[in-house]
Amino acid sequence: MRSGLKREPIANIPRLEALMDAEGVDAVVCRAGHNFATFSGVIYPGTLARHMDLADSARAVMLVWPREGRPCIVTNSIAAGLARRDSWVEDVVLYDGYLESPYARLADVLRGLGLAKARIAMERDYVSARDWDIVAKALPGAALTDGTPLLERARRVKTPAEVALIKTAADLLDDVFLDVFRTIRPGVTERQLHARMLKGCLDLGFEWAHGILNSDKNTIPYAGESDGVLNSGDVIRTDYVSYRKGYPGHQSRNAILGKPTPQQASDYARNLEIYRGCIGRCVAGARVGDLYDWVMAEFARSGWEYKTLLIGHSVGCWWHQQDPILIRGSDEVLEAGMVLALEPHKAHWHVQDMVLVRDSGPPLLLSDRFNTDEPFIAEG
Repeated sequence: MRSGLKREPIANIPRLEALMDAEGVDAVVCRAGHNFATFSGVIYPGTLARHMDLADSARAVMLVWPREGRPCIVTNSIAAGLARRDSWVEDVVLYDGYLESPYARLADVLRGLGLAKARIAMERDYVSARDWDIVAKALPGAALTDGTPLLERARRVKTPAEVALIKTAADLLDDVFLDVFRTIRPGVTERQLHARMLKGCLDLGFEWAHGILNSDKNTIPYAGESDGVLNSGDVIRTDYVSYRKGYPGHQSRNAILGKPTPQQASDYARNLEIYRGCIGRCVAGARVGDLYDWVMAEFARSGWEYKTLLIGHSVGCWWHQQDPILIRGSDEVLEAGMVLALEPHKAHWHVQDMVLVRDSGPPLLLSDRFNTDEPFIAEG
C-alpha cells in the first residue's frame, strides 16, 4: 500500500494517477466537494458540507495528491476530526480558520512536499481568482494548470466498491418509494408525501436527500411541492437523490391514484418503451450524441416532441449529476465502469434508473428493487 495511506482507497486512484502521468502533472489539489469527497473518502455533513461547496469559504478543505510521495489534507481545526477519523489519508495539516488563508497554508504544504517548482493541477472552475493568485505568488516557480477535466475523467469510472455503495443507496431509495407510495390516499398533499420521502430516507440511514414529488396538475417542474390535495386519477411524478456514505441513490418513479385510464396506461407504456430502448444502447463505446439523437427520433416517431435538455448523466460521490452529461451533439464515449442515471421522459411520465456500463453486453440495472413495468397503483 502506498506510503501515507491508512487503508486502500475505494476511489479509482490508479485511473487518477494514470491521467496525471499522461498530462505530466506532479500533483493535484482537490477543493470542490465532489473531488475532495471522492478522493479523500471524507463525507462532511451539514455546515461543513456547505463550506465544501462555497468557493470563497474561509474554512476551505483541500486534498493534495502528489504523483509520488505522501498525500495530505489541508483543513481547519473544526473539520479536522472527521478527516482524521474517516479518510484513508494519514497526514492532516491545520490552518487557523478565519485568521489564515487556507491557500497560503496550501502553498506551504506544496513547498514542503518538494513541489515548489512542479506542475500542479487545481480546479480553475472552483478555486477563486483571489486564491489562485495566492498560490501562484507564493510558488512563483510552479506551473499551475487547470485540473478540472483531469479530475472529471478520473471520477467517471467507478471501482467495484463504489458501485456497491451506489447499489445499496439505490435499493434503500426504492424501499422508501414503496413505503411512501403505499400511503397515498385522496386528500393527501404533495408536501406531505414529500416530507414522508425525506423522513424515510433519513430513517434508513441516508445523510441527506432532496428531490421533487408533484402531481401532473402541478405543471411547473422543479418548483417545489404545493399544498394542493391529490385526487383520484392524478399521476404522481418524482425525482429524488439520497446520499449514503456520500454515494447516491437516484431514481424517479410514477404512481397513479386509483385505476389508470386507458390513455394513462398507453402513455406510460409508450414512454417506458423508449426509455428502456435507450438503456439497452448504453454500452461501452457508444457515443453520447448518438444516444441523444436516437431518443429524439423515437419520440418523434411516437408522435411526441422531446424538449428536455438531457437524457441522463453520470453519477458519483457528493454531487449526483456528474460528467458525462448525456446531451445533444456530445462526442463523449461511454466507458465500462461508468454508472449512469438515465431519464429520457415525456412530461410527468418520469422513470429514472441507474445502470452500470459493462465491457460487453447491455448495462447492469442497479436500481432494480422497484418494478417499473407499470406505474405504482395507489388506492383511489
